Amino acid sequence: MNNNITFRNDLISVQDDLLRFAYKLTADREEANDLLQETSLKALDNEDKYTPDTNFKGWVYTIMRNIFINNYRKVVRDQTFVDQTDNLYHLNLPADSVYESTERAYDLKEMHRIVNALPREYKIPFSMHVSGFKYREIAEKLNLPLGTVKSRIFFTRQKLQQELKDFV
Repeated sequence: MNNNITFRNDLISVQDDLLRFAYKLTADREEANDLLQETSLKALDNEDKYTPDTNFKGWVYTIMRNIFINNYRKVVRDQTFVDQTDNLYHLNLPADSVYESTERAYDLKEMHRIVNALPREYKIPFSMHVSGFKYREIAEKLNLPLGTVKSRIFFTRQKLQQELKDFV
């Protein structure tokens, strides 16, 4: 019983630090609060897996970081469109189709090929930006200067435009 009280007191004592860490990861107050709540619940659910007299703060930070990474991966996965129709119907629609977006419909496979052929330092910031991250968030998460992030995303856009000019 004493370990249970100590565990809960330790969890309460790191809440402010965890909230700051969550805000650093998400750069959004509401998302940071959600992440803090999810982390606290997961820590409580896994109290039996914590070894007393070890680095409690490090253990909880690891839980938060893993939750954040898993949530990010889920968002990216949810935003990925996989055409499972016969003959890739949606990917092969003619340019004047009613399904065309306001931007020209490019062959998604070709876009992915171009982006995936880029070095990681260009591919990762661009993929994060396309997934909805703001420049500032990308810079913080990748520990890069804001200008570097902007120039890498700009370079990737230019590369895509150059490579896809024949698809217009």
